[in-house]
Amino acid sequence: MRNVLIGAAAVSTLLAVPAQAQRAERRPSVQSQLDRAMTLIVEQQRRLDQQAAEIVALRQQVEARTVAAAEASPVAATPRQPAVAAAQGAAPGGPDVASVQQPPLERIGEAPADEDRPIELAVLDAQGSVVTRRGQLTGEIQLDYTRADRNRALFRGVELVQSVLVGVFDINESRQNIFSDSFMLRYGVTDRLELGVRVPLIYRTDTSVVTPIRTTPTGPQDGIPNSISGGNIGDIELTARYQLIDGRQGSPYVIANLQGVLPSGTSPFAVPRDDLGRALRVATGAGFYGISPSVTAILPSDPVVLFGTVGYTFNLGRAVDTVIPPLRILYVDPGDAISASAGVGISFNQRTTLNLGYAHSWAFGTETRTRTMTGVEREVTSRDLQIGRLLFGVTYRVTDRASVNWSVEIGATEDAPDVRTVLRMPIVLLTGR
Repeated sequence: MRNVLIGAAAVSTLLAVPAQAQRAERRPSVQSQLDRAMTLIVEQQRRLDQQAAEIVALRQQVEARTVAAAEASPVAATPRQPAVAAAQGAAPGGPDVASVQQPPLERIGEAPADEDRPIELAVLDAQGSVVTRRGQLTGEIQLDYTRADRNRALFRGVELVQSVLVGVFDINESRQNIFSDSFMLRYGVTDRLELGVRVPLIYRTDTSVVTPIRTTPTGPQDGIPNSISGGNIGDIELTARYQLIDGRQGSPYVIANLQGVLPSGTSPFAVPRDDLGRALRVATGAGFYGISPSVTAILPSDPVVLFGTVGYTFNLGRAVDTVIPPLRILYVDPGDAISASAGVGISFNQRTTLNLGYAHSWAFGTETRTRTMTGVEREVTSRDLQIGRLLFGVTYRVTDRASVNWSVEIGATEDAPDVRTVLRMPIVLLTGR
């Protein structure tokens, strides 16, 4: 029995030795794993501290550049203020992720060039853009072609009863081709005020056929053709534009325009004429001063831009005292005009925009005071004119400083020119602030 107990004890001892050896082997492995975990935790903490320091430095750069932009232009810096406030409200223990991500990456450093480019609408000429910023000088070359055909019948004689006329009819057919090459400068006095001047050079060809139709079968029936051509400086235009609403938070850009026309071109009352009253030299100007206040609204709604303009033109009458046989013209007061236009601009990409619209002008009758060769004075008012035009245009930004605007106007009423096409090329000469 004793031997049996001694054997069992020996067996237990032999079995206990490997188990102790295994536990002894496991202790170093677990300890090494704990050491590696602590090392990783320390490394992660170091990286988090490094990223936190980088975020703080980045926030300081954003604040410094925003303050500098605000000092240079308080108006331009306003949209960035919410992002700065969010950055300043970050917790001291660490940066707020939402606050750091709020400013767009494009605002860090220099803004993209497209954001500094104003909205341009080809069909609205110089009025179809937002006011240029302070100190910016923009030069613009404009090529213009207008074609107008007119057929009209004039009667000179005595009306005995209705539809019974004794006298002479003049059936006039006229064809006009007007070419214009003008240069314009626009300068931003402030971020809201812009001044401009436009000087045109006009070349035109006028062709007319006058056919006298007599009430008797005898007499000449053939038309009398007349064709003249020539060119000279046109009427100089002065413009002032003030931005009333800056178009933030979904509101439209609203711009007040004031245009003045100086009669620097050749007046139609100053050109020489023959015995029939036909001009022997072309006129390149209207011969009257004009003032045109208007308001333009531009509403961007990506990728569409809605626009509209309402205006009124004051034409100042004057004494002309010129002879257009068989009358002497004493005084002429051109009729004022109400004008309005509306349309839409569709952006295909960052550079190309398609413009569609309609423009209409209601020109009141012209008052003319004349005197016959026998000394009889008479005052006559012509009929009103309805001038409607369908507008089509394309704007393409060639570079950050230059663009090309091409527009076509199709006459929609009898009084409107048949067609007009304009090619404008504005170029930023000075970028300003």
